Amino acid sequence: MQITQKKQYALRAVFELARHAASEPLKTAQIAEAQAIPVRFLEIILNHLKRAGLVNAKRGIYGGYTLEHPPGEIRVSDVFQALDGDTDPAACVSCQHQCSCPFNGECAFLPLWTEIQDSLAAIYNRTTIQDLLDNHSARVKSSRS
Repeated sequence: MQITQKKQYALRAVFELARHAASEPLKTAQIAEAQAIPVRFLEIILNHLKRAGLVNAKRGIYGGYTLEHPPGEIRVSDVFQALDGDTDPAACVSCQHQCSCPFNGECAFLPLWTEIQDSLAAIYNRTTIQDLLDNHSARVKSSRS
């Protein structure tokens, strides 16, 4: 699983919504400014997150975006899955162009790439947005000391 710029932006957007979970809905421009995400790109990402049931959108002057679930119930893998959709688990984890791979089916490195991929997936599955908030708060607190 590649961590694309789009996934990084999506994770930042969900993080920002989690930071303001107790307040009013956030406008796209507020999220974009706070997390340095281009507004046009953010709009697309928020639509993916909304379709996946991770965020709510409210129209109108008092509208904006909020999280659908508490930050402790949203995993990093949920955010990534919202952007990826269903991926082929049999796809080669190392090659972008498996069809042109000269070692397709006989790759000596495939077990290594698969183990790395599985380790990353386990971390993404066990890390919640609340974990990220807690880690951020601890880092900010320690930097002020």
